[in-house]
Amino acid sequence: MAIAAAEMGGADVTAFDICPHAVGCSRDNAAAVGVNVDVRKGTWSDALDCAPFDVVVSNPPYVPTPPNGDAEYISPSAGPSWAWNAGPDGRMVLDPLCEAAPKLLCDGGSLLLVHSALAGVRHSLDSLKWAGMDAKVIASKWIPFGPVMTARAKWLESVGLIPRGRREEELIVIRADKR
Repeated sequence: MAIAAAEMGGADVTAFDICPHAVGCSRDNAAAVGVNVDVRKGTWSDALDCAPFDVVVSNPPYVPTPPNGDAEYISPSAGPSWAWNAGPDGRMVLDPLCEAAPKLLCDGGSLLLVHSALAGVRHSLDSLKWAGMDAKVIASKWIPFGPVMTARAKWLESVGLIPRGRREEELIVIRADKR
């Protein structure tokens, strides 16, 4: 996302990722396309040290996680578990991020937040509004389950997060503007 922002004319683009491999790939990809992106290893909370930003785009971990962790086998090709595990309701990262969003943004700045509808769209909208932002869903798309959601499907059914037999999830994009 950061590379696309730089390609579209973003003058000062900074990206954060918790995965060292992703940081290296992003740096290499930015260099390959000839754009300047300051790619750093860190979390969204590390971005507070660089704030405020005009635009923040975030795709944080949001997959609901069984209380006993990963009892199901998930292929290593899906990446490290900390890239998706987000607690029993999928909100372990979303809640503090929504609360801190105004601190990340300049006045008039915008947050674009991607997550699964399973993690509570209304909860995110309400949290962002409570934090003083104007928030709404601007896009959604149903996609087939990937390897993580497929491995968790039976658990998601057992706790009532999906109806029996569903193997698709709705991804949403929320836009939240700082007043």
